[in-house]
Amino acid sequence: MAPMFLVSNEAMIQAAMQNGILGTFPTLNYRNEGALAKLLDNLNHFKKSGCTGNYGVNLIVQQSNPLYENHLAICVAKQVPVYITSLGNPKKVIEQANSYGAKVFCDVTNVMHAQKAFDAGCHGFIAVGQGAGGHAGNFPLSILIETLKQKFNLPVIAAGGIATGTGICSTLCMGADAVSIGTRFIASNEATVSNAYKDAIVNAGMADVVLTERLSGTPCNIINTTYAQKIGFKQNALERFLNKNATTKKYFKMLVQLQGLKKLEAAVKPGNYNNLWCAGQSVELIINIKPVAQIIETLLTETKMAQTLLQQKLIQNSLI
Repeated sequence: MAPMFLVSNEAMIQAAMQNGILGTFPTLNYRNEGALAKLLDNLNHFKKSGCTGNYGVNLIVQQSNPLYENHLAICVAKQVPVYITSLGNPKKVIEQANSYGAKVFCDVTNVMHAQKAFDAGCHGFIAVGQGAGGHAGNFPLSILIETLKQKFNLPVIAAGGIATGTGICSTLCMGADAVSIGTRFIASNEATVSNAYKDAIVNAGMADVVLTERLSGTPCNIINTTYAQKIGFKQNALERFLNKNATTKKYFKMLVQLQGLKKLEAAVKPGNYNNLWCAGQSVELIINIKPVAQIIETLLTETKMAQTLLQQKLIQNSLI
């Protein structure tokens, strides 16, 4: 279960753990004093209860995240088992994680990002391809996964456009070691976002998902709502200059992200009509809202069916 800004919550993570998968969440979902530490205590206690899954955190490691250092210190103190890093240099997270045997997987969208993460000592990659919710990549998973597997001897977790067992099976065939699924879990009973957001996930198609620069300065996939069109998808010339200038980019990115956070936070709450919702192109394949346990069960069943069908086709074509 991928980390989803303003969506991932304790109930979702525990449901993932209870049903044998890795549940992850952005630490920025817990910005109030003491909230992150309390959640990690709860998850560590739940982990000891006999569940077969595990949990991890997502850290935005770029300088524009004012809570990065504090959140990392809390996570290390609570011995978080798995980290996912995004949008910055993961070296410090890797060093801290190595001190007690935790694993660090770095979001990468291309070989250049992957090389930097590899040089920093990461334990694997989250290959973020086209169509992913939130900060999406530019390349299809069919190329990105194989390229990473050829160039680096590290595990690769596929992310972007996966919402069914067929998608899981196909990415495993591409060479991925695991998959990271986000958008499908927005349409879950445990998600506490508005019903309007969940309905939008179910009703939208892949053509309804568009990239915007207006929320964080980095291209981000959202559902194309009337409000999204109103605020626009591109930064103007001055904003682009401030976003790239060495003197101003740190503070400008921080301002853009703060403004984007407020807009997104308001949009996920019930009764808000300024609809601004992150989602991936896999909305095309999502047709219902279910409990997390049922979503996972369906994904596993579909994956086994897809594997069986693949084997039959290979036999029919005399390929095995």
